[in-house]
Amino acid sequence: MADNIDIHEAVGADGQTETSARRIKRALANGKKERISKNASNKIMLGVFRLAAAITTLVLVAIIAYVVINGLPHVNPTFIFTWPHGVNAEGGIWPTIVSTVYVTALAMLICTPIAVLAAVYLAEYAKQGRLVNIIRYAADTLASVPSIVMGLFGYALFVEAMGLGLSMISAALALALLMLPIIMRTTEEAIRSVPRYIRWGAYGLGATKWQVVSKIVLPSAFGRIATGIVLGIGRAIGETAVVLYTMGQAVNMPFTPFDSGRPMTVHLYLLANDGINMNAAYGTALLLMAIILAFNLFARWLSRKSK
Repeated sequence: MADNIDIHEAVGADGQTETSARRIKRALANGKKERISKNASNKIMLGVFRLAAAITTLVLVAIIAYVVINGLPHVNPTFIFTWPHGVNAEGGIWPTIVSTVYVTALAMLICTPIAVLAAVYLAEYAKQGRLVNIIRYAADTLASVPSIVMGLFGYALFVEAMGLGLSMISAALALALLMLPIIMRTTEEAIRSVPRYIRWGAYGLGATKWQVVSKIVLPSAFGRIATGIVLGIGRAIGETAVVLYTMGQAVNMPFTPFDSGRPMTVHLYLLANDGINMNAAYGTALLLMAIILAFNLFARWLSRKSK
């Protein structure tokens, strides 16, 4: 059939089949002549790429080293497992760690089912066309919304309009909106990457659409889906503006979703902004950075394992 022509072949101007190798040679022959030799230009660009990679690596290493040098001397079991005291600038940060884990887990429980089901619909059930493209564009736009805008939206909708107040559930709903496009788009790409012949084989054995999706496609894409979930969690842990406007600043130990709290990012912001205890600020920054790094490494491990 005409639409099943091998991707390595094409019909040339003379009507004869032209291989990809001939097309490449023809493109190189008809291209603009370079002023310098191809070997020299290759070495120059290789040097530029290496310089860019070195600068990026040095900046990352400098940031990590600065936080580690200033924060590591102040991180100890007492700092991790005790409560703040005084004006909440002395002592430990245990309630902030609990609040961070609490609100992130709650946001994940809210966001993950919606994002995965939406991705399954877009990849497997929706008719590809303008509507699906609009949904994908809306998800990509939502992913680029500044966190402070999402925080103000969460405050207006969840805290004020819905009457949930400054609480874990308000912050979790706002964070779920931030995580939603990340998990949804990652899940969709993971589902679309599952080879079509696996689906065809299942259909040939008499499986229904839902059986193929639930028994074949989702298990095959589980590694990449889990990677997207972990990346979304890492994004949620590092947010400040969203939880500042929806959770509050009270140093509480949260028990129910309607309790308030102070996550690590807000605690770090207040310590650094007031400048009353920079040692505790550096220690909090180091622990927060370690948690986010652990999630990112876990995501890379899941990605490699799925491959």
